[in-house]
Parts: sequence; structure tokens; C-alpha cells
Amino acid sequence: MSPNRIAARYWIESAFPLAQAAEVLAGEQSSGTFVRVPGETEELRERAGARVESIRELDESPTPSLPGAGAPPGAPPVYRRAEISVTWPVENLGPSLPNLMATVAGNLFELKQFSGLKLLDMTLPDDFRQAYPGPAFAVAGTRRLAGVERLPLIGTIIKPSIGMNPRETAAMVEQLTAGGIDFIKDDELQSDGPYCPFAARVHAVMDVLNRHADRTGKKVMFAFNLTGEVDQMRLRHDQVLAAGGTCVMVSVNGAGLAGVSALRRHSQLPIHGHRNGWGMFDRSPAIGMSYRAYQKFWRVAGVDHLHVNGLRNKFCESDESVIASARECLTPMFPPPGPDFTILPVFSSGQTAAQAADTFRALGSADLIFACGGGIMGHPDGIGAGVAAVRQAWEKALAG
Repeated sequence: MSPNRIAARYWIESAFPLAQAAEVLAGEQSSGTFVRVPGETEELRERAGARVESIRELDESPTPSLPGAGAPPGAPPVYRRAEISVTWPVENLGPSLPNLMATVAGNLFELKQFSGLKLLDMTLPDDFRQAYPGPAFAVAGTRRLAGVERLPLIGTIIKPSIGMNPRETAAMVEQLTAGGIDFIKDDELQSDGPYCPFAARVHAVMDVLNRHADRTGKKVMFAFNLTGEVDQMRLRHDQVLAAGGTCVMVSVNGAGLAGVSALRRHSQLPIHGHRNGWGMFDRSPAIGMSYRAYQKFWRVAGVDHLHVNGLRNKFCESDESVIASARECLTPMFPPPGPDFTILPVFSSGQTAAQAADTFRALGSADLIFACGGGIMGHPDGIGAGVAAVRQAWEKALAG
């Protein structure tokens, strides 16, 4: 691929000839429309048009995977499937994440030519590394701030998710810090409601964490959920920073690419990215985008951590998919020299001490955050025992 082109790989299903369907996608997402117009000269098409680089035919189906698809007239349609690669000149849009989304994951999903269409992966030219700062802390910076060198960051989510006031939240944090926790996060449902206002929660929690740090020398990392409008997120970040906090959290789908990017350019703290809403992108095999493509948007936008689910989780994702997602977060997006935009994968969702050994064995790395909500809070011997159990499990895992 030319170094100044954006590349995307798709799974497609179509009753039309595959080459024809792929060309429709390339035209719709670049210089073309449903009919040839006078201004679309050959020179313009050559310069600005998307190119179908490859088509690898797979299997076929007698029925469409999605409703609303068209078919050629005549005999009963057969729906053929393939993986295709399409490229665009970066000059069409410039290195812009919102416009990249419109290009590689825009109107193409509604095209009648497709009864199935999924973005599988994308490769970005170096222009994006030059235009965006990317993760500021990632693996090494997060470990330094949390004071964790070898094991994963042992973490938890405040549970119950909502319903506790700032004082009750701080009391739970006190138990967690006494138990030796490394990382705590707000639940994604807890942001700035009137029962637990953001500023009051920050004040109460950081009072506990700062006193603990003064006693022990260890500042537990707490990811405060600052998701909101851009100005609100900047203000909330500054409140956390002023209070001595070391992490903020954002629901990436809610804040959007422009919102997360604006937060990153303002932030002096690690950004913990929560992917809630992810299932609408990937749960169907016939539409949406894979995590492999999805996480690249947010790494460029500048998150330092991103959720990947967990083994034997409470959701529908397979263990194989979870591990593949975590590996992607740790895989460089760009070659040296320069930043590679790797980030920390966050394992959560029904995690306990029981998944530690299998997680380490499958991933082959301890560069992760291992967040257990009920797996720590629900320990029969209490919160401190829950923290100890998870840490002991990871010590044993690393020891083989």
C-alpha cells in the first residue's frame, strides 16, 4: 500500500457480482454517486477515487444475512461472501478521525448491494501519528503513576454501580486501599448525578487516597468518570488534577471521537477508555466493525487504557475474541521511530481470582488492568480478602 493511503478491510455479502459490489462501495465512499455526473472526470477519479485492491471470495448463502438488500433481476439470488481491501488517498479527508469514520464506516452500511458488511481492520498512514498526540501515558506511564512494576494493576469497579453518595463511596474506597488495591474506577453509569455529584465525589475519594498515600507512599489510581460535554470534561479533569488524582475515565462512544480527542489535548492525566455500547458494533457477524478496527480510532484519539471484556465473562463474547482484542491494544499501530500508540487492555466483566492464570497464559503478558467488581466486593471474607485473593492468583500465575 502507498504510504499516503488509508486501507480498510471488509467482510461483505452480496447477491451482486462481488467486483461490482466492491466498486459501488469504493465509489460511494469517495468520488462517485449512483449515477455518473459531469464533474467526475477520469483525472478526478484517478486522484480522489477509492481503489478496490483485492477480493478474496469465501462462501455463499441462499438467504441474506440482513434485511433490505437488493438483488439482480432473474433467477433466485445467491449471496456470495468475500473479504475485500479498499484504499483511499489521505488527501481526500486529511488526517481527521471524525472524517475517517465517515470514510471507512459511513454510508456504506446502508447500500442495497450488501446483505452483510463489516469493517474488519484498517491501516493508517503516518499522517495520523503526526496529527494526533496519541496516548500520553499508556503502559509505562500508567505503571509509574500506580507504582506497579510487575503484576497487572489489580483493580475494581465501585459497586453498587450507582446509589451511593460521596461519603459512602469514600468509605468503600477506604476499605479497598486498606486491602492493597492498585486501581479503582467509577462505574460508567456514575458521572455527575445530583445524589453523587462529581466534585463532591472527587473531594471525598481523594481525601481518602491522599491520606493513604501520605501513610504508605502509594497513590492508588482512581479513574473518575468525567463523561459529559467537552467543557464539562475539561472542568472535571481539572478538578481531579487539583485534588491530586491520577486518572480520569471517559465513555468513548458517548463522548465521541472529537470529544475524546479534545479531552486528550487538554489532559495531564491518563485517560481510561470505557467501551460501553460496544455490542452494537460487533455482536452481529453481518454488520458493524471488529474490535481490531474499533480500538484504533480510540488509540489515535488518545486513550491510555481501553476495555476488552474478560475471560468467562458475563456477556456474550468468546474468550478467543477477548484475548485477540487485548493483543491488539498491545500491538504497535505505527512502526519506529516515534510513538507506537500501544495502550493497556482492561479486563473486566465477571472477573475473579479464578481467571488470572488463564488470562496470563492466553495473553502472554501482565501488561493489563484486571478489574473485578463482584469478584472483590463479593468475597465471603470481605473486600480486603477479595483484593488479596486476586493478587495471590496473579502472583501464582506469573510464577507458573
